[in-house]
Amino acid sequence: MSGLDDWLLRAALPLWWRRGADHVVGGFHEALDDTAAAPPVPRRARVIARQIWVYASAWQAGLAGPWREAAEHGLDFMISRHLRADGLVRSMVGPDGAPLGDEVKLYDQAFALLALAAAAGAALDPDAQVARAETLLGVLESNWRSPAGGFVEHEDQIYQSNPHMHLFEAALAWEAVGGGARWAALADEIGALALASFIDPGRGVLREFFDADWLPAPGEAGRRVEPGHQFEWAWLLTRWARLRGREEATLAARRLYVIGRDHGVDSRRGVAIDALDDDLRVIGGRARLWPQTERIKAAAILGEAEEVRVAAKGLSLYFQTPIAGLWRDKMLESGEFVDEPAPASSLYHIACAIWEAKARGFPV
Repeated sequence: MSGLDDWLLRAALPLWWRRGADHVVGGFHEALDDTAAAPPVPRRARVIARQIWVYASAWQAGLAGPWREAAEHGLDFMISRHLRADGLVRSMVGPDGAPLGDEVKLYDQAFALLALAAAAGAALDPDAQVARAETLLGVLESNWRSPAGGFVEHEDQIYQSNPHMHLFEAALAWEAVGGGARWAALADEIGALALASFIDPGRGVLREFFDADWLPAPGEAGRRVEPGHQFEWAWLLTRWARLRGREEATLAARRLYVIGRDHGVDSRRGVAIDALDDDLRVIGGRARLWPQTERIKAAAILGEAEEVRVAAKGLSLYFQTPIAGLWRDKMLESGEFVDEPAPASSLYHIACAIWEAKARGFPV
């Protein structure tokens, strides 16, 4: 066991169960401050789902700790507080667990599906998780379909690649736990949509925002390129390509990765930055934590040992905190960090990166 792996097992996972879980109301807190206290703020479904994934995955991997209990704790809360009668998950509940409206977002549905797959894989009442996931997917397929392919979003910006990326991830997760042809078909649909529409065929960049025909959205939104998503899509497309024998997907994934590596990493700070435009010019030099984790995952699956090492070194900068197991989220161009609580949502990114690297033979 080496540095980041040890930090995750001995510091982060215990802290976010001991202090990051709400042992009174249920579920998990949104953030912890530098004293490991939780600000009393509304809870997002995506955070609950991500924590379920983390602890169910830790339990399934046989890591020492009360991780089954932690996963069940989150699962019970998501089902009792976020799950609506129609099978979708509501986006927000209050600090007391009471619903804050019935708003639903595609992004949250994707993470709920991912959490349910992890729970099923960890033998946490798998038949019930299969039924919930299939009901949720059925609602999306019946009511959220876009005529141009993929799914729409129930808010102002209705066509985005990002929620589809996590649906792609969830479909692959369900396929891995024996979900069957329905999930393989969803993965194939989104993989094909990424190759045809999300990725610019000339530039090789992954776009974020689109119009109803999956053409780039007008203005700056349609030109935005995020290095973190270059890496994240490279990781997912490589997984899918290897399952299906899709050489064009392998080539597209490698190109996404190379663009992210060569244009989306600030050599001075050693970290992946937030945003470029489609001419690969920096438009957002701040560096959030999560692109560092996606850089590790993409490098690991593509066998880039030295890049895994330097990306892990960059990620470790975010872990220099008063209490071990916390992190910083936003590095400014100066190299200083924004002073704010550690967001719980990052644990999913961190754990996935460390476990991906370890599984590919790259200890971090």
